[in-house]
Amino acid sequence: MRAINEGRALRVLLERGPLTRPEIGELTGLSKPTAFQLLARLQEAGLVVADGIRAGQPGPTAEIYRINPDSAHVAALDVTHDRISVQIADLTGTIRGEHTVDLTEGTPGPLVDRLASAIAGATPPVPLRRIVIGVQGAVDPTTGLLSYATDEDLPGWRIPDLLPTLREGLGTEVDVENDVNLVALAEQAHGAATDHPDFVLLWADEGLGSALVIGGRLHRGFFGGAGEVGYMPTPGVATARDGGRFGHHGYQALVGGPAVHDLLRTYGVEAPDFRRAMTAAVALSQGTDRAAEEARAGLRLVASRLAVGLAAIASVVDPGLVVLTGGLPVAGGELLRDLVERELHALAHSRPQVRLSALEGNPVLAGALELGLTSVREELFEGVLVSRS
Repeated sequence: MRAINEGRALRVLLERGPLTRPEIGELTGLSKPTAFQLLARLQEAGLVVADGIRAGQPGPTAEIYRINPDSAHVAALDVTHDRISVQIADLTGTIRGEHTVDLTEGTPGPLVDRLASAIAGATPPVPLRRIVIGVQGAVDPTTGLLSYATDEDLPGWRIPDLLPTLREGLGTEVDVENDVNLVALAEQAHGAATDHPDFVLLWADEGLGSALVIGGRLHRGFFGGAGEVGYMPTPGVATARDGGRFGHHGYQALVGGPAVHDLLRTYGVEAPDFRRAMTAAVALSQGTDRAAEEARAGLRLVASRLAVGLAAIASVVDPGLVVLTGGLPVAGGELLRDLVERELHALAHSRPQVRLSALEGNPVLAGALELGLTSVREELFEGVLVSRS
């Protein structure tokens, strides 16, 4: 019971603090003597610190308490083929350091050295309690290997015992998570999916990926590859049998960035890449001439291709919400979102709402911090305190 009360008080301070002792007692339902003893134990453990006096109100002055932000720090990494982005946050979620390493210059060194150097560049204030790394792939729990990524995608990552190797080399707990899964966690915590326990997130960019949240929990699958929809067989395009396991086939070949670029070009939209092609198509579609008609037709076809894959996912998962994110939806904006939703409702028996991402900044880092902070807070607020009770 003592550990439960301590965990409850810490969560109240995290969500509502700084607070006085009477306020903590009122919000947790604890008596004044119990709240006093509880705060003394939490201060002794280094999880809570006094934060001055609240004066100017009726009654005696009251000491204020808050979570000690320096009691734990986590690192979030977003790793791609050409860069490593890092953010360091304290226990309250405040960003304490950032750094980005360009991997396109020179020959990459050993994996652990690369990661350690990137983290050091963000100058973490104390030893880290946890590191969460987002990658364009997924760790297969049955083998311990990174799957859905090649050595060309992520040089040096396909090694045996990946997680134990990283934990030993970096000296703390390490999680390696699919980058799109992390984006979904960020949308669930701070973005477009805060009010939906069952949703699908589709990342549509140069490549395609999705994440499934069912009953409020991220679904990774038995082999860790739930949501790898880029490989999903799709009518009218090559399959893995035709193009090889990592070939250009399936849903990716239908509506990945290069496919959209080529498609819009056939509708008279010329641009250097798919993002600018999508932006140009949306702008052209607002007119009344033949070019506008062609652009609208091209956009409808892009939306219908996106909706085909989403309808297949919706028929199995039955989500209440689909969140669209990545370069393609960002460029297509509300017009593309509306077209996708209309087409999805025409194809699927259910009618899930379709929303654009509500996140700013790097969503992979935001999701990695969310995962890391959630894990560390559970350890501190429950595990560590249980061991002291």
